[in-house]
Amino acid sequence: MRSDKVRYFTPRDEELAELLIGIGIKRNVSKVLVYLANAEEATSRDIERGTDLRQPEVSIAMRYLKECDWIDTRESKSESKGRPVKIYTLSRSITEIMDTIEKEKKREARHQLDLIQKMRECISLQ
Repeated sequence: MRSDKVRYFTPRDEELAELLIGIGIKRNVSKVLVYLANAEEATSRDIERGTDLRQPEVSIAMRYLKECDWIDTRESKSESKGRPVKIYTLSRSITEIMDTIEKEKKREARHQLDLIQKMRECISLQ
């Protein structure tokens, strides 16, 4: 019989996920990122149970994290017949990922401030 050790969110994990959501990271991506930051490795099923997300939400988050090159995937033969199980780990430290998010948010803020400045210039020309 298999013994599963699923990690569940702590209040601190919830707080970090909420902070990520607050800066514009999608809820499912935030929760998966926080979960993987605190787990050495995890299957989709572990992530679903630990974050209280549904399978499609986890899949969408994993696709986004893969596109960002923030996760690594490997396959492990399942104990029963069927497809191999995918096992996920962060490919970078959570600090490096936060640095990347910070740079992107600063770039977005600069772009919006530039647009506001252009609007002010347009208004003053009238």
